[in-house]
Amino acid sequence: MNGVESDSAPDMSSGARPLAFLADVRTRVERELVERWLDEGNWRRFTASAVAERPSRLLLEVADIAGALAGRQDDPLVVPVKVAWFPPEREGGRGARWSDLLKFTNPRSPNVLAQRKIVQRAPERVQVLTGEPATLSELRRRHRREAGEPGPQSLARYIHRSAVVALDRAERTLIGDRYKVPRLVVEQILDSAAFQRRLAEIADEAQLPYKDAFARARECLRELVAVQSRLATDLFSQTMRPLHASAWTVHADSAELEDLRRINREYPLIFLPSHRSYADALVLNDFLGRNDFPRNHILGGANLSFWPIGPLAKRAGTVFIRRSFGDDAIYKACVEEYFAYLLSKRFNLEWYFEGGRSRTGKLRPPRYGLLNYVAASVRAERVKDAVIVPVSIAYERLHELGAIAEEQRGGKKKPEGLTWLAKYAKAQRLLAGNVYIRFGNPLSLRERLSSAGDPALTPHSAAAGTGEARAQNERKALQKLAFEVAVGINRVTPITASALVTLVLLGVRDRALTLGEVSAAIAPVMTYISRRNIPTGNVGLLRSHSGLRAVLADLTTAGVVTTYGAGLEPVFSIERGQHLVAAFYRNSGIHWFVNRALLELAILDAAEAGFTDPLRDGFAYANKLRTVLKFEFFFPERENFERELTEEMLLIDPLWRKRKPPIEEVVEKLEASGFIMAHRVLRSFFDAQLVVAERLAARNSYDRIDRDALLSECVNVGQQMVLQARLHGPESISTELFSSALRLSDNLGLLAGDTAQVTRHRRLFAEELGEAVERIRLAEALDPSNRKVLPGGYE
Repeated sequence: MNGVESDSAPDMSSGARPLAFLADVRTRVERELVERWLDEGNWRRFTASAVAERPSRLLLEVADIAGALAGRQDDPLVVPVKVAWFPPEREGGRGARWSDLLKFTNPRSPNVLAQRKIVQRAPERVQVLTGEPATLSELRRRHRREAGEPGPQSLARYIHRSAVVALDRAERTLIGDRYKVPRLVVEQILDSAAFQRRLAEIADEAQLPYKDAFARARECLRELVAVQSRLATDLFSQTMRPLHASAWTVHADSAELEDLRRINREYPLIFLPSHRSYADALVLNDFLGRNDFPRNHILGGANLSFWPIGPLAKRAGTVFIRRSFGDDAIYKACVEEYFAYLLSKRFNLEWYFEGGRSRTGKLRPPRYGLLNYVAASVRAERVKDAVIVPVSIAYERLHELGAIAEEQRGGKKKPEGLTWLAKYAKAQRLLAGNVYIRFGNPLSLRERLSSAGDPALTPHSAAAGTGEARAQNERKALQKLAFEVAVGINRVTPITASALVTLVLLGVRDRALTLGEVSAAIAPVMTYISRRNIPTGNVGLLRSHSGLRAVLADLTTAGVVTTYGAGLEPVFSIERGQHLVAAFYRNSGIHWFVNRALLELAILDAAEAGFTDPLRDGFAYANKLRTVLKFEFFFPERENFERELTEEMLLIDPLWRKRKPPIEEVVEKLEASGFIMAHRVLRSFFDAQLVVAERLAARNSYDRIDRDALLSECVNVGQQMVLQARLHGPESISTELFSSALRLSDNLGLLAGDTAQVTRHRRLFAEELGEAVERIRLAEALDPSNRKVLPGGYE
């Protein structure tokens, strides 16, 4: 009963070892089925003796186990046995449905009357199963190792739990890995000797009676632990599938799961997806379930725990964790132990490491809190390793972006609840194109911690000596890992047709473009994508007349693009008030063009300064801009960044390394490429930073910074700057972008201090950003899309 699925015969070298069948039966029908199974001689599979007698008694309850097994002096072979019930086969599967509950029965655990009917009319829906057996001595040994308590009642509980787990695993060989669920979790954790010692320490420190600490821990675990059931898993999938199946067609390669399945046989997986939609977890887990992958334990915020979805989601594997633990040491200990338990049993986890849905379409800066708990389990040798899986989930269109855009303009986020769910479900009935799921390269957590010199895994490292150095080293290791996860997500995120079309339309201010102009602007981007071998979604549509029209029509139907067709030919532009929504689509693939955009600005800076070598002399400027954008994008270390810029330069001039042409020639080649990205990619970020920098520069250094008031002021002043054409467009007016600019300002030391030096640095920073914005305007002037084009279309 070590949990390995098996109903095969054990090693018979021990001869006529006594047998003890531990039956997990609930009704008389189930007991009769097990008795009949034994009468048919199936018990002989577990003994080598031809003269052995049939066991005379089945053990049913924990009390039976304690009385009949715990005190035995011999060493019987304990064999768990149960009756498994299966739903009827419907549409190629055997899942439970809400219609089954209307009949007042659970097809996976039917009532007595339903059981008799199934046995008589559909015997293929019932089967007697055995889990892997174990000797009583082996069970005692394992119990002492895990619990440390030799008492008969504790041993009986352990044997019972082991039997339940072994039977569950045996049943999964018939129903599939997607039904892998933990059982009796709270009981196992509370019975753990290590957890009890931890509670005793907390109780001593808090001067709290141990029994009160224990009761508090039981309460926290019942709040925290997802008590899964296979029925709830079926019903949750059936309930939530309409929230995504009608909206999107899923594009994902099931072959990518085979490597993950192989890894999962030895290690738990931690899925860390990008987070752009409420539907992310539904889309991903539906794909995993349809490919018989174990269901992830999804860690979610309490904002989605409302009735009736919350209780059902918890029964289907969602773990609702408090946003903040405060000084609650017992709750923190419960979270740590629960994580360690799940990982040690190879249950997979999933959470959204950005801390919330993206408000801009690109990845947000990662949060490291939950990774700390996984790392703690690896450091403490509770689990040999945990493998991190970066996941990209990219949508062609989303119905929920209107609310996000309103938040970015300073509106309040509406709380989730039944009314919200009804509106969301109604919107999700509309088609929204495709969704693309891509898996990045798996990352070994142990390898990352070791290579970063984590003192717990490299005890002879220099950092192992002091607690402060150790903590700092651990933080750096997780920060580096989170950065690697973000890069892994970006590396597999495909560019969609919606991203390219909005990239073009947002780059020409509020001017409308003809079909031919849109096509002409997209063509060099498509060439670049092909040369860089960038992953794509449906961008092939943009190569044809009908495909581009279809994408523009879809964006028009979605209210993002407006089409004017009463003139000589249709023209297209961003719909008034939809610039932030359009920017969301654009930003989903914007990371692929950031280096190109920075190189363009470095070339223009070199030309303005009269440098002879645009790269070597321009590297300083590119690195300066990289620092300014470090809270927006994920850049490699300086050496790798400069290598990537060199690769971009060779795309502009393949012979640049050999010829070292004058800067004027480089500018000419850049302009002739017809592919200018600086104004399309970077302007909204620099514009937002300029707004924040100017508002800080207008303040006295000794004034206290009220973050919320400053963000509100930036929204209002930024809107005025758009009307005055000081900013490119409304997509710069975003509380998310302003918040990132504030983080940058804080990092640069511009928020704290009441000295004249802080005031001077604020003004210098605003001036530098103003210069960057002006340089972006120069890049814009080189873009053919911003010149007057004669009417026309495709040839």
